[in-house]
Amino acid sequence: MGVRSKFSGSSNSLENRIFVALLETADTLAQEAEQLLKAAGLTGAQYNVLRILRGAEPKGLACRAIGDRMISHDPDMTRLLDCMEKHGLITRERQSDDRRVVKTRISAQGLSLLKTLDQPVRDLHKRQFRHMSAPRLKILSDLLEEVRVRKPA
Repeated sequence: MGVRSKFSGSSNSLENRIFVALLETADTLAQEAEQLLKAAGLTGAQYNVLRILRGAEPKGLACRAIGDRMISHDPDMTRLLDCMEKHGLITRERQSDDRRVVKTRISAQGLSLLKTLDQPVRDLHKRQFRHMSAPRLKILSDLLEEVRVRKPA
């Protein structure tokens, strides 16, 4: 039988136990990733921004578009981007055709840092799920997708 959550109990509904288990699982996995990223001088949010911007090359993205694509939404995206620009990981440029829009792009330094993290992050995820067979991982992926794409409550 699986490990019981510190919040599980017979009075909780199955849906509540699943909800708590998902939060605990996500937190455990995220903490392991944060340790890896911290060693590279990044937070999880900064790493997420770099991945988003790498995928948006060469056009870059406006601040709001970055926020919309974040896994965990940062309430102060501007401050996060200010910090990343200060450290040379991104560049920002006001657009000449619409002065209200500031495009953010990943810098060469940001690309280089992300490239050094690609394999260690892949290795971490392999370790995190090595105890599960490929067919079970596929089922888990499908089930999580089904939860994500449901109609809002």
